[in-house]
Amino acid sequence: MRVRKKKNCQKRMEACESLWIKEPEKQKGKWQELFGNSNPIHIEIGCGKGDFITGMSKMYPDINFVAIELVEDVIVMAMEKAVERECDNVLFCAVSAEILPDIFAPDEVDRIYLNFSDPWKKNKQAKRRLTHKNFLDRYKQVLKKGEYIWFKTDNQKLFEFSLNSFCAEDFKLQNITLDLHNSGFEGNVMTEYEKRFVELGQPIFRLEARYV
Repeated sequence: MRVRKKKNCQKRMEACESLWIKEPEKQKGKWQELFGNSNPIHIEIGCGKGDFITGMSKMYPDINFVAIELVEDVIVMAMEKAVERECDNVLFCAVSAEILPDIFAPDEVDRIYLNFSDPWKKNKQAKRRLTHKNFLDRYKQVLKKGEYIWFKTDNQKLFEFSLNSFCAEDFKLQNITLDLHNSGFEGNVMTEYEKRFVELGQPIFRLEARYV
């Protein structure tokens, strides 16, 4: 989906510079130092406009959150939202998920969130899906063994693809649901997309994949 260019994007990002990590590669192995505590580190890949990451940061003040989003015209809105909501336990990186092993050390990440990732619908685009083996291998390089990837999508074909992909890479799946909002799951924080889909009556697919 094409994203409109935001007016004065760079100036707006600079105004949020306390939350913006411009050179995340320099923080590899030092994220807890950057946060100034020893709390667990959770990352969201593809944070969009920031509803999920800011909601989680307020719900879980004892977790350090890192939001990753490649598109600056999108991440600027998430950063502004975090500033407005006074989220002091979330930082932002405008980078690709492909370089995760360059910005996080082995075992530095306690959880990864993948929310409504681009399904890349064509078969020839499969390698671009964030649950493809190529990305799962990168996640394994930074995620602590025994910890989890939480995945949500509205796209059934992407969900089916992801089920197979996680299993092929020896992740243990649990809490699988084909209709999250009628599953009884508690503590769900919705993204902007999720709110829209729920209003339309579309089911949300969700799973937790444990790295064993």
